[in-house]
Amino acid sequence: MIELRDLTKKYDEFTAVDHLNLTIGTGEFFGLLGPNGAGKTTTIGMISTLLLPSEGEVLVDGERLTRRNAGLKRKISLITQEYSMRQDMTMDEIMEYQGRLYYMPVKKIRERSEELLEFCGLIDYRRRTVRKLSGGMKRKLMVCRALLTEPEILLLDEPTAGMDALARRQMWNLLKKLNGQSLTILLTTHYMEEAESLCGRVGLMYNGKLEETDSPRNLIDKLGRYAVDYTMNASSIPTRSAQDGTDLLQSRFFHEREAAIACLSESGGEATLRNTTLEDVFLEKVGKHLENR
Repeated sequence: MIELRDLTKKYDEFTAVDHLNLTIGTGEFFGLLGPNGAGKTTTIGMISTLLLPSEGEVLVDGERLTRRNAGLKRKISLITQEYSMRQDMTMDEIMEYQGRLYYMPVKKIRERSEELLEFCGLIDYRRRTVRKLSGGMKRKLMVCRALLTEPEILLLDEPTAGMDALARRQMWNLLKKLNGQSLTILLTTHYMEEAESLCGRVGLMYNGKLEETDSPRNLIDKLGRYAVDYTMNASSIPTRSAQDGTDLLQSRFFHEREAAIACLSESGGEATLRNTTLEDVFLEKVGKHLENR
């Protein structure tokens, strides 16, 4: 279990993360969502101990996490947004180098590497250098490397950034399998579909503060399960009168399908009915903050 107590990170007068309180259960798949600058990556950095908090603390299984607590740190692995691997090394070399950093026996490194590369569908490419791998294969290799030491917690910061649709889906399937083996996963992502598909719970962040946490399904139900999209001219909105002549997509949300259909009928055929998504929730809750800046 991960527990954040008043976790805060300040840079001079700027507060990147502001007294964050959050509990993530063992085996949970939790998503941290928010716009750029919300504090997601900074939060991940403090949980991984790459960054030190200005205030507050991180507890893992009830024990305070510090850089000196090697046993507790070993329970956590981090996968960053950037590719942090030598381009001239093969997969086998990447895995062995990682294992030696953690003083793992060579036999154990090779057994575990074989198992992980097979699990991630990379075994046939193990002697290929990193520079010759596709973006999706590099991401999978980073997952293998992170899992080599058998961590209990996996921190993922934008793990599918830059991936094509197929590679992203393959990564989703891989992460679902890992979570199915009781691995606790904390994910940051800008892809709302990704969070909706993978996460049992999500937290919405803005300006370093945690706005709300709940399951994607509950958040959608609170907003309304049915959405009616329609367009309106910006000149009819006083605050956007400078955009005369442009059409803006608007949405209305309904808890009952009948009410949504009634709204659709009244629109004169210039609207569409669909199911509400987590992206709608994000735009309604966090998007309004951005519009008012």
